[in-house]
Amino acid sequence: MRRLNVGMLSFAHAHAYDYLACLQQMPEVTVGGIADPVPERTEELAMRHAIPYYSDYRELLADASIDAVIICSENVHHAEHTLAASEAGKHVLCEKPLGLSAGEMERMIAGCEAKGVQLMTAFPCRFLTPVVRAKEAFDRGEIGEIIAFKGTNRGSFPGPAWFAEPSLSGGGAVLDHTVHVMDLMNWFTGSPVEQVYAYAGTLFDPEHKRTIDDSGMVHVTFANGVFGVLDPSWSRNPGFPTWGDVTLQIIGTEGVISIDAFNQKNNVYGRASGKGSWSFWGDDMNGLMLQAFVQALLEGTPVPVTGLDGLRSAEVALNAYRSVQEGQPVKLHR
Repeated sequence: MRRLNVGMLSFAHAHAYDYLACLQQMPEVTVGGIADPVPERTEELAMRHAIPYYSDYRELLADASIDAVIICSENVHHAEHTLAASEAGKHVLCEKPLGLSAGEMERMIAGCEAKGVQLMTAFPCRFLTPVVRAKEAFDRGEIGEIIAFKGTNRGSFPGPAWFAEPSLSGGGAVLDHTVHVMDLMNWFTGSPVEQVYAYAGTLFDPEHKRTIDDSGMVHVTFANGVFGVLDPSWSRNPGFPTWGDVTLQIIGTEGVISIDAFNQKNNVYGRASGKGSWSFWGDDMNGLMLQAFVQALLEGTPVPVTGLDGLRSAEVALNAYRSVQEGQPVKLHR
């Protein structure tokens, strides 16, 4: 059996640790290296798992045996790392948001195409069973034509401190959490977003130490007339049973589909914790996403979620900030 040799560029994003654990459970994958400029974060981890460690990602990319890389760096570095990986002939799975400007993401997509490597955006929500079944029902025509969407991706403030630094993150909750559900809307409609109208603010920081947006509402109108609204706020405080949610109502001409993507859970009320909690028993969406990425590369088929998918979702979030600044709806430049 052919094995895919995968390297990991940066563990700045907490998802990298889960991605590593998933990859190590796949018999068709070898984790061939970890590159991270912060040794305290991953050097001991690499040694424990007998994985080569590099403080400079260029050294990992110089390894001809590496087939693909997973990029979990700060958002501002996604383009640099993707373009360097493509130049080295490596396939790429890049954490969301794909980039911090439309031009940047277009260069990433073009760079990978020019070198004949695939670029996949990390949108694991597509692989959750409730989402997959909803898409199948829609494709069967069970709710007719889509009229509107109502979605949420409400979460808690991310752990890594760089999320609060615009120079590294590019934005707060509106950028971080718009893209997941926006990708689902794009996937269902197959139509480009034409207009964005948004609000963003800082409402959920009780100590008032942050200035980056942790709340927002994003309204979109698609070219085919469908409209949608999305709450991407980091509004879940420490007392909430889990970090957040992904929900989507799809209103059609003949019915409605309601998705609660993380509803594969038990409600637990324990004396030890003193609060309610959720015990999740369902899909490992990161594992399913990585399996799809690996399978596509081993079989030589297109990855299921492309760089263009990443661009289409991120550009909505970026234009949401433009709408906030201008105080009015904005048209997307195409």
